[in-house]
Amino acid sequence: MNNLELKKQIIDTCLWLQDKNLVRGTWGNVSMRVNDTIVMTPTKIPYHILTPEDMVTIDYEGNIIEGFRIPTSERELHRLLYLARPDVNCVIHFHPVFASAMCATGEGIPPIFEEMTQLLGGEIPTTPEYIRSGEHVALAQAAVKCIRQKNAVLLRNHAPVCVGRDLEETKISCLVVEKAATCYIALKNKFDVKVIPNEAVALEHHRFLFEYGT
Repeated sequence: MNNLELKKQIIDTCLWLQDKNLVRGTWGNVSMRVNDTIVMTPTKIPYHILTPEDMVTIDYEGNIIEGFRIPTSERELHRLLYLARPDVNCVIHFHPVFASAMCATGEGIPPIFEEMTQLLGGEIPTTPEYIRSGEHVALAQAAVKCIRQKNAVLLRNHAPVCVGRDLEETKISCLVVEKAATCYIALKNKFDVKVIPNEAVALEHHRFLFEYGT
């Protein structure tokens, strides 16, 4: 895939997030790893007018190496996740209704569905403290520390982040996160919610990563 096609895919993903009601305005951002660089959305540009030329490319130190726009204000979140996770090639930060509601509780979402064990690696953890949006490095560091080897994290009083090996896997993870949050909120305090055991989580995640579809 050349850079032009990749940038078009990022724009298509922004529009997809909007269509799926997973973002509000431009409160959401998408990036992809390209060799030793990161291609990401700019800040404050409505998705429906984005063009490939609006995309911004940075290096792992955060320097802009291509593009005339200002990169997303969450660029440190993306950058530090890529540095910490060599297995990750896509990052999506989105603002859906129910997963954002879980961010406001300060609680994680336990592994209650099979796709959570496979795609996400089990429980969706939540960062322990509120960090205001201007403290971008601190927010990114908290996300990296909390997500560990999982593929989703809830930023307390903010919104979720998903990572994945490729764009399509990360998009599906976004849907799984919102499904999990929606169902958990509906079930919590009303039913005896059954959680998938840790050993089953580990086995299912390993099977998805290394055996599924082969």
